[in-house]
Amino acid sequence: MKLSNIKEILPTLDNVEFQLENGTFVPEHFHVTEVGVITKHFIDCGGTIRNEKVVNFQLWNANDFEHRLKPTKLLNIIKLSEEKLGIEDAEIEVEYQSDTIGKYDLDFNGNHFVLKNKQTACLANDACGVPAEKQKVQLSALNNTCCTPNSNCC
Repeated sequence: MKLSNIKEILPTLDNVEFQLENGTFVPEHFHVTEVGVITKHFIDCGGTIRNEKVVNFQLWNANDFEHRLKPTKLLNIIKLSEEKLGIEDAEIEVEYQSDTIGKYDLDFNGNHFVLKNKQTACLANDACGVPAEKQKVQLSALNNTCCTPNSNCC
């Protein structure tokens, strides 16, 4: 989800809710402690230099159980970060505490925001020597008439 998407969604909501892919909700007293830009300048295993830029939200749970972040407040935080940091429209990455700091992609299911699990991947499959995953085919689906029981080919 891009920053422009969340800015369109927030005015339509009564509450801001985040849910992990496993169905667990982020406690409703969470704080958004950071909104910023993370730039990653790196070289992949195939030798290609890459630049990635994401808008980062950090969610944090404190012991102030009465705290509730309203959509207008989050929208104001986003607008302030755009003004002060020059944040552009980019994909959102959310940091949230699990066993360690987890990084998630963001989605919206029509009711609340969903923290989507991120996966690592090779960006240079052709240079890595990792074989492509073979397509699985059922033998019964093959139209092979050469060696049927009555073909006398065996």
